[in-house]
Amino acid sequence: FPLLSRCGHLQLLISEANGTDEPIKILDFPGGIDAFELCAKFCYGITITLSAHNIVAVRCAAEYLKMTEEIENGNLIYKLEVFFSSCILKGWKDSIIALQSTKALPQLSEELKITSRCVDSIAYRVLLHPSKLSWSRSCSVRGSRDECQSNGNRTNSRWWWGEDISELCVDHYLRVMLAIKSGNRVPANLIGEALHRYALRWLPILSKKKNVKDSANTENVVSGHKMILESIVTLLPTERNSVSCSFLLKLLKASSIIGASCSTKLELARRVGMQLEEARAEDLLIPSLCYSVETLYDVEIVQRILEEFMMQWNSPPTSPQREKNFRFACERRRSRSTEDVELQLETSRRSSSASHCSKLKVAKIIDCYLQEISRDPNLSVAKVIELAEKIPDFARPDHDDLYWMIDIFLK
Repeated sequence: FPLLSRCGHLQLLISEANGTDEPIKILDFPGGIDAFELCAKFCYGITITLSAHNIVAVRCAAEYLKMTEEIENGNLIYKLEVFFSSCILKGWKDSIIALQSTKALPQLSEELKITSRCVDSIAYRVLLHPSKLSWSRSCSVRGSRDECQSNGNRTNSRWWWGEDISELCVDHYLRVMLAIKSGNRVPANLIGEALHRYALRWLPILSKKKNVKDSANTENVVSGHKMILESIVTLLPTERNSVSCSFLLKLLKASSIIGASCSTKLELARRVGMQLEEARAEDLLIPSLCYSVETLYDVEIVQRILEEFMMQWNSPPTSPQREKNFRFACERRRSRSTEDVELQLETSRRSSSASHCSKLKVAKIIDCYLQEISRDPNLSVAKVIELAEKIPDFARPDHDDLYWMIDIFLK
């Protein structure tokens, strides 16, 4: 019996049966009938076809059957490991497909380190130069061999990898992205582009074409979207402008709708505050879904964003007068060279000018935002005044927008 001679688990079941005529039942066999059939064919010397699509199932099945070298030399587990390491893990597409297939057998895949090896392989190839990338050693991607080979042309794109890994489930995607980020070789803006792509793929609530009610109509769907959004936020690069302010505000709006954690909302508010001058007033119209708040829009979170913006300059909101004070301090330090003083003056001048311009832009944005929310009959005067007064006086060269807001509010 070739099947019995190569499978340690079957030998154990036979010995436990003690010669009874009762049929041996194998319940919950990993990989199902197809995986068992491939293992049986191997035992009988029949050629089997392996690919990235079935390697995980067959490997888990062989482990369950204990087809080890202790049972017989050249057994299936050994041959599968050689094929997996030398072929599957050497190809970009194959590694992704194999990782996706571990979803069917998550526990065994973790125990056999299949998942971690796929994650490491994918991350390693992202960090490689594209010219050294092998797309598929087994060419097991569904499609023609020519299609597999033609994928190499996509390496001309700066983030060719972002689209492919966007098909991964959130657990696998999180692990892959953490591994890529830990390599410190991929620029922050490319990490941001990949996250943007993934969010658009899995969070239909971010798309204007999708209806919120249609995309979040069940508790399971909402829970899944919440997990995806919170994972994306944890992966955001720390560098400023690594993602657009518009994308951050979309995430913030989505977090309010699906009920993401408070820490997620605060982190997004902090990130938006770092680049608030890039925002549009309509993007700040975040719906208020809290039962204790009667206003249409979440004004509190916009206040928090504005506070974060003001705090990033590490000083009270003042005009470029700071440059004069800095010049006076520099002149008193005569021990320093003239070049050092001029360099610091130039740096201070640029920083002060950037701060001033940013605050002018933000003042315009907030005033336009106030015009929009002033149409809400439940909005209190105190809340409007509180938000309006957070803008420094010098940031409003004129008050036309405020007068317009007051006119809208009184109507």
